[in-house]
Amino acid sequence: MIEIKNVSKRYKDKIALSDCNITIPKGQIIGLFGANGAGKTTLMKCIMGFLTFEGEITLDGEKIDSSNIYRLSYATGDHSFFPSITADDHKLFYKMQFPKFNEKRYEALMEFFELPTKKRLSDFSLGQQNQFEVVLAISQGADFVFMDEPFAGNDVFNREDFYEVLMSVVDENETVIISTHLIEEIADYIDRAILIRKSEIIDDLSVAEIEESGRTLIDIVKEKYDYRADRIRKAIGQMK
Repeated sequence: MIEIKNVSKRYKDKIALSDCNITIPKGQIIGLFGANGAGKTTLMKCIMGFLTFEGEITLDGEKIDSSNIYRLSYATGDHSFFPSITADDHKLFYKMQFPKFNEKRYEALMEFFELPTKKRLSDFSLGQQNQFEVVLAISQGADFVFMDEPFAGNDVFNREDFYEVLMSVVDENETVIISTHLIEEIADYIDRAILIRKSEIIDDLSVAEIEESGRTLIDIVKEKYDYRADRIRKAIGQMK
């Protein structure tokens, strides 16, 4: 279990996170939603230890450091692979670095995405690079997999197929946290939705709570973010 207690982060005069409190157990697929600049990426980077912060983040009661960081993996659009080597080279490296590396899962996902194994990553398309980043993160053998906008550069068919695969391969001891703007696409695949607005966590809802409300996730998000449909009509009217 990851526990995030009173976590805040400031960049000079900008507040990126403000007093965030969340508990992330094993065995869930979680959607992390918020507008650009809301704090989604900052929160993930604080958990991974890439940023300093105020407050406390623990994994099963222990500080996250070099002794347990292998239990977390991170897929990012900034990419964490080595561009000058091949996918096969990455597989060998990950097998040496991560004792729980799941080679069977890796091979199946590489085949699913139809990714070349003997081609340098720098020669992959952007969509292929993002797919490979996800493949590595899911195959590492981590208990908690963080994905920050993992589907950029991929068409809707690839994304929908991947959601189905993700639901099939993730087991009861793994948790996947996906930061994305594609709320309607992912709504049917998550167990829980965490909403961030202007550096603060404004809601944390289970699928059961969403269903009991009688509303869709996108309806709840629009309400929480004070979405105003009339501003579109107003803008169009001003341009005529």
